[in-house]
Amino acid sequence: MANVRPFAAYRPNKGLAAEIAALPYDVYSRAEACEAVRGRPHSFLRIDRAETSFDDSVDAYDDRVYEKANALFRAWIDRGDFIREEKPVYYIYALTADGRTQTGLVLCASIDDYLNGVIRKHENTRAEKELDRIRHVDALSAQTGPIFLAYRREERVAEVGARCQKRAPLYDFMSEDGVRHTVWTVDGGADIERITEGLARVPHLYIADGHHRAASAVKVGLQRRAAHPGYTGEEEFNYFLSVLFPEDELHILDYNRVVRDLNGLGEAAFLERLSGKFTVERLGAAEKPREKGEIGMYLSGKWYRLTAKAEIRSGDPVEGLDVSVLQNEVLGPILGIGDPKTDVRIAFVGGIRGLAELERRAAETGGVAFAMYPTTVEELFTVADAGRLMPPKSTWFEPKLRSGLFIHTFER
Repeated sequence: MANVRPFAAYRPNKGLAAEIAALPYDVYSRAEACEAVRGRPHSFLRIDRAETSFDDSVDAYDDRVYEKANALFRAWIDRGDFIREEKPVYYIYALTADGRTQTGLVLCASIDDYLNGVIRKHENTRAEKELDRIRHVDALSAQTGPIFLAYRREERVAEVGARCQKRAPLYDFMSEDGVRHTVWTVDGGADIERITEGLARVPHLYIADGHHRAASAVKVGLQRRAAHPGYTGEEEFNYFLSVLFPEDELHILDYNRVVRDLNGLGEAAFLERLSGKFTVERLGAAEKPREKGEIGMYLSGKWYRLTAKAEIRSGDPVEGLDVSVLQNEVLGPILGIGDPKTDVRIAFVGGIRGLAELERRAAETGGVAFAMYPTTVEELFTVADAGRLMPPKSTWFEPKLRSGLFIHTFER
């Protein structure tokens, strides 16, 4: 059962939340991060990506970068940009975009739950990507970017959240991408107890987004345990910053693919190969897949609908995913993409960019683009419950949680 608890966050002082809040560190290249902080002295990206304080002669993973991140964080506390919550609390965090609202609970989750499988994963992590955040978390003795967790709704938790949202919010602002961010504090003892006890009845939490951040936070926690042999399990380093959302409020967008070429095939030969596994239908205009088992394809200025034939469909939780069908039946055997994680011929495009972006990229290279039907939250849960892993780039969650609104600190 899930072990969660409230925490005494560092958070933006009154009037600074909108200026400080920043998209996650990993949605930017270095050049994009430098551009994003230009003219924004309070952007938390300056701390999350402290290489923006240096020119390109300083490597992004230089020791000075992590030292700078910590120095900035402490300086912002000293000048009053961040204030410390007086006691451990939970927060309600609502994100509204395109007429939809998803409401999460900001809390600290247990590293032991991550290690023993109460918190379940659906992606592998890469050591080199973990190392950067390990060094960042270790340098600050803080987790600055929350892990996006999901769970099957617990009504007592929902009842507390609904009641707290009737109060005046702590923060309420619109970010530059049109997402409204609203935060309420849950500071009453009875409400805190009700949430904690309610979530203690939830058998599993699921990482929706932030696998590398979670793995990094856990590894730093284990390092701190090794440095504190008398640890009790109650120290803050035994917990990591998370936002927990009920599954029925989440919306996964498609995560699409563009391949630079047809692996030496002509257009007619490629379509002929596809017809052995799919019903291939020419479309008159761009159209997203309507249901599971359909894949949109853009090739030579034309859109097609590929419908998987019965013989290639599977009831297996992983092999039955549309992204797996595409990889196993098209990308691998026909287009020669053996490892999509490392093959430079394939690019992944989040569904938020739209079908026009797929057309543009395919036209640039003379290749082919595939528009996917979104993976569902229930498919994510099923894969994680089976102890399996999804193919890379299977899910794209929007809107993105902001960094810098809640910071969880712990002992050195």
